[in-house]
Amino acid sequence: MPLFHIVILALIQGLTEFLPISSSGHLVLAHEIMGKTAGDLTLDVAVHVGTLFAVLLYFKRDICRMVCSVKTGGDKKLILAVIVGSLPVIVAGFLIHMLGPDWTRSLYLTAWCTLVFGIILWAADKYKPAEKTLDVLTVKDALFIGMAQILALIPGTSRSGITMTAARALGFSRTEAARFSLLLAIVAISGAGSLSGIDLVQAGSLTMTFDVLMAAALSFFSGFAAIALMMRWLEKSSFTVFAVYRVILGLVLLGLLYGGVLVP
Repeated sequence: MPLFHIVILALIQGLTEFLPISSSGHLVLAHEIMGKTAGDLTLDVAVHVGTLFAVLLYFKRDICRMVCSVKTGGDKKLILAVIVGSLPVIVAGFLIHMLGPDWTRSLYLTAWCTLVFGIILWAADKYKPAEKTLDVLTVKDALFIGMAQILALIPGTSRSGITMTAARALGFSRTEAARFSLLLAIVAISGAGSLSGIDLVQAGSLTMTFDVLMAAALSFFSGFAAIALMMRWLEKSSFTVFAVYRVILGLVLLGLLYGGVLVP
């Protein structure tokens, strides 16, 4: 694979994995511009590893607190919420991985979901209060967000986008909604990367090359930067900029698809 393709795809994955803007929508455009040779499963595993380390590093204090709560018998509320919030998508994701339905590869669905769920994010953020913290997060809240996360298995929905939308719909502040979404991402990314890794092992294609290491490194740095910038932005502003961006991206994709420029 050309070096330019590796750099672009790793940066796209790293930047869009955690922002509520649909990584699949951006990858559709990238594949159209650069060609279909971009679909390398080994590269997919590499960028998942890179983004996983990015979120682990950024939320190291929360992770240490959760691990310590298990060891010392302290407050396990947050780790319980992450587990409960992750279970629904683990089950649904495993079933979809086994069945491999054709609709998961629909470009039209990707475009429409990028648009529609962008509007839903804007509505939840605009019309719901933003005052709750994770200190008052209940198991019921975590399950609601976890059930919403199943929708992220539909291409174009955005895992970060739908979990942040669900948290905002429950009245959690923007930074706290993003924080819980990104803690859930640790489990989601680990699961997705593991499934891809198993496929590689079974196919006998798991190799450690310079391309793979570069993809992992680039996705790590871009992913960490995306998290830091988003969290700082949400301290002072809203999700509107992300919602508007999604609407524009969705309309562009739909225009290319229905105009015959982008062929499924």
